[in-house]
Amino acid sequence: MGYWNEECECMPPERLRSLQEKLLRNTVSRVYQEVPFYRHSFQKIGLKPEDIQTLDDLGKLPFTTKDDLRDNYPYGLFAVPLSEVIRLHASSGTTGKPTVVGYSRHDISVWAEVMARALTCCGASHDSKIQNAYGYGLFTGGLGVHYGAELIGASVIPVSGGHTKRQIMIMKDFRSTILTCTPSYALHLAEVMEELGVSKEDLSLEGGLFGAEPWSLGLRGQIEARLGIKALDIYGISEVLGPGVAVECPAKEGLHIWGDHFLAEIVDPESGEQLPPGSYGELVITTLTKEALPMIRYRTRDITRILPDGPCSCGRTHPKIDRCQGRTDDMLVIRGVNVFPSQIEEVLFRISHTEPFYLIIVERRGTLDELEVWVEVSDLVFSDEIRKLETLERRIRQEIEVVLGISVRVKLVEPKTIERYEGKAKRIIDRRNL
Repeated sequence: MGYWNEECECMPPERLRSLQEKLLRNTVSRVYQEVPFYRHSFQKIGLKPEDIQTLDDLGKLPFTTKDDLRDNYPYGLFAVPLSEVIRLHASSGTTGKPTVVGYSRHDISVWAEVMARALTCCGASHDSKIQNAYGYGLFTGGLGVHYGAELIGASVIPVSGGHTKRQIMIMKDFRSTILTCTPSYALHLAEVMEELGVSKEDLSLEGGLFGAEPWSLGLRGQIEARLGIKALDIYGISEVLGPGVAVECPAKEGLHIWGDHFLAEIVDPESGEQLPPGSYGELVITTLTKEALPMIRYRTRDITRILPDGPCSCGRTHPKIDRCQGRTDDMLVIRGVNVFPSQIEEVLFRISHTEPFYLIIVERRGTLDELEVWVEVSDLVFSDEIRKLETLERRIRQEIEVVLGISVRVKLVEPKTIERYEGKAKRIIDRRNL
C-alpha cells in the first residue's frame, strides 16, 4: 500500500517540528486577534501571543473544553465571518446545547486531504468502491469519509447507517471493496450476513476503516475473521475537524496523528498537567491549520498515550497515538477503581462460546457500588446443561476480576438479547444517583 501524499506523510521529523512551530505561532496570534474568548482567556493569565515561540511553550496556553463551545453557542468561537463558513455540523445535543462546528472552504479541503491519507492507509485507490455506512447529516462521520473518497477518485456508495439487510445486498451486488462504519456495526453486519447465508467469500471486501468508538483488539480479530478484511482504526473528533485526525497504517503499530495539521499532547485528566510520552492520560489537541474554528489545547476526554518516537515500518514519520482505551466520561469508578468497557471486552474475546455483545450495569446498594456484566452466549452453550453454564459464568467472572481487581457479577443471556446499534454502541447502564 502506498501513500496519498508521500512528501507530507514522510516529512523528516526536524522539518515537521519546524513547520509545527511556525503554524502554532500563527494560530495563537490569529485566535488572540479574532476570537474574544481566547483573547480574554490569554489576558486572564497574563499571556501574550509572542510568549509562544516553540512547542515547549504549548503548556503555557489555556485549555478549551466542550463547555466552552456550549457557553459560546452557536458561533462565539468562530475566527472568521459567517459569510466564509460554508459548512456547519453539530453534536447531537443529548446533554444540553449541542456543540456547533464550522468549516471554511480551506477547512473542507484539509478534511478531504487527511481523509484521503486515511483511506489510502486502508488500501483505497481510484479503483475502490467505498461503502460509507457512517451517518450523514449533522454528524461529521459520513461526509468526512465522503470528501476523502472523492478526492482519491474512488466510487463512493453513500449508503449511511441502518437498513442492515439492504447494506449487505448493496455490499454484495455493488462489489464494495472498502467498508467504513463503527466497529460495533461492522460486527452486526457480519452477524446478519451469517443469518442470511451470505459468506465473506460472496463479497469483494478488502479493507475497513472503523472508528467513532473505542474497540478492542479482540473485536478487530472478530471483524477481520468474519468479513475477511484488514480492519484499521480511525480517530477523529468533531470539535477538532471530524474523522481523519489520526489513523492506523497497515503496520498496526499505532495511529498516525497528522502533525502538519494537529498538535497532540497527553495530560493528567484530574490535574491537567502534561504527562511524558508513553503515559496514559487525556488526549489534548491543538489545531494548526483550522480557519473557521481553531481549537487551542482542546480536551478531547479520550484516554490514550503518545507512543515513543521512532520510524514506523510503513515509512510515515508523523507522531503516533495508541488505540483509545475509552473516554473520561465513559470511565466508571467502582469502589475506587477505574473501569473501562474495553477492559471487559478484551476478556470476553479471549473466552470461547461467548458472543461479542455485552452490557455493563452499575448499581449502588447502600454505600457500595456493584458491577454486573451481561454476556451473550452461543445458542449451543445456552441450550446446554446448567452445570456447563455455571462453569462458563464462573470463568468469565474470575477473569474479569483478575483484570479489574474488584468483584463483579456475571449474567449469561441468550443470543440477540442485547440491543444492536447502527452507530456508537451503548455499553453502560449506570443506575447510581451520583
